[in-house]
Amino acid sequence: MAEECAVAASRRSGGRAARVALRSAPLAENIRPVRPGLSGGQYKPLTEAEVKRIHAAALDALEEIGLANAPKSGIEIMTGAGAILGDDGRIRFPRALVEDMLAVAARDITLYARDPKQDLNLSGTRVYYGTAGAAVHVVDVEKREYRESTAKDLLNAAQLVDHLDNVHFFQRAMVCRDVPDNFLMDINTLYACCAGTTKHVGTSFSDPSHVEGCFDLIHMIAGGEDKWRARPFVSNSNCFVVPPMKFAEESCITMEKCIRGGMPILLLSAGQAGATAPAPLATAIVQAVAECLAGVVYVNAMAPGHPAVFGTWPFVSDLRTGAMSGGSGEQALLTAGCAQMHQFYRLPGGAAAGIADAKLPDMQAGWEQAISNVMAGLSGLNMVYEAVGMHASLLGFCLESLVLGDDLLGQVQRCIRGIEVTEDSVSLETMRSVCLDGPGHYLGHPQTLGLMQTEYIYPAVADRTSPKEWAEIGRPDLVARAIERKNRILAEAAPSVIASEIDRAIREKFRIYC
Repeated sequence: MAEECAVAASRRSGGRAARVALRSAPLAENIRPVRPGLSGGQYKPLTEAEVKRIHAAALDALEEIGLANAPKSGIEIMTGAGAILGDDGRIRFPRALVEDMLAVAARDITLYARDPKQDLNLSGTRVYYGTAGAAVHVVDVEKREYRESTAKDLLNAAQLVDHLDNVHFFQRAMVCRDVPDNFLMDINTLYACCAGTTKHVGTSFSDPSHVEGCFDLIHMIAGGEDKWRARPFVSNSNCFVVPPMKFAEESCITMEKCIRGGMPILLLSAGQAGATAPAPLATAIVQAVAECLAGVVYVNAMAPGHPAVFGTWPFVSDLRTGAMSGGSGEQALLTAGCAQMHQFYRLPGGAAAGIADAKLPDMQAGWEQAISNVMAGLSGLNMVYEAVGMHASLLGFCLESLVLGDDLLGQVQRCIRGIEVTEDSVSLETMRSVCLDGPGHYLGHPQTLGLMQTEYIYPAVADRTSPKEWAEIGRPDLVARAIERKNRILAEAAPSVIASEIDRAIREKFRIYC
């Protein structure tokens, strides 16, 4: 192999495998142990017959129940394509209309990044992990308390994501609570995201009237509207429905403006099972699918083939209290089932995983984040939102948890990659030489050294030392190591990844809080 591995490790009695592996140059993209867009789809909680039954039930719901509260413009767009406005004000969708819009819907789309190497190819069962949400608090792990989130916190989160290989996109994760004006809050949200990372960014707008001003900012960052339209690097996370089965009028108007502006749309349906969605997991998926299919009709009746992500995001309630339970096993199942539905339609899909109900990055947070992220990835979900950093059922965001999540997602993606069974990997030549002619172990064998970097992934923060070594190096605490890595990344990060002259022009035009 092109890379030269140098091994430095102490050996115990009987021999010990190398603990630290260094290489002389970065690995080529195609031989890294994990990389963006690995293909999942190995796990399927629903049978083929169950998927078709959910699809049929969603079509029935659209025909018989329909959706209420569409804005006037949306009514004109959808009825112009063949939807039916009833006397009760609800819009109903004939099966043939849904099928026609599915036929022209965009597939195999690319969500662009400002750095082309970070583009997201949403095809098949390719999997990408990123942030999302609207947390109103930051988790201060050192003080063990929650405080209001700020524009600087959002910038710091984006800067961290820019340096974390296993987090592939940055959708707004926190609300800028220190910005009192709603328009400036939307501006500062966009600025903080784009100033912190060149990866793909997702955002939302608090009012339709803010869209034009935010597009002015986006065009400045892109270097002009033509360059923006050629490679739109921001997508609109749009809660176009208010479950159950109602349109969100202002969000729909925002969506229409974003479509005209060339911005990809995340069609986000976020009902909560047992509250704003049915309690049975299967019917919660039915409702989310029906609502998102209505969104597919809406978008494609307005602009056939416009890039849109099928965002079935049903959440879970703890039915004892009615509180959200994003870290539950039921949530993991819902997300995996939704991944199967977007694959059934062959549409780019996204849903939520990685949410912790735990308030701090502790053992509870670890199992909650790991279970749902693994299941989402193995199910082949294209866009896994809220995968890292989220605590208290989306109320708190933790920068240290974001850093820890990079390690977690590395292991998750290694599971997605799976086991390669090839002629070389099952060859007995190495076994024969080691067992019959060699030292009786594989330490230092050329095959072992050759696979150390390409087959195995190593955590940046997690501890794999022995108890004796752990004591010798000062008994490091996992969260303390995350704090150290967070501080190191932020200290070395550029204040803004936007070109300095453009950054100055932005600050002259808008009040920037970070």
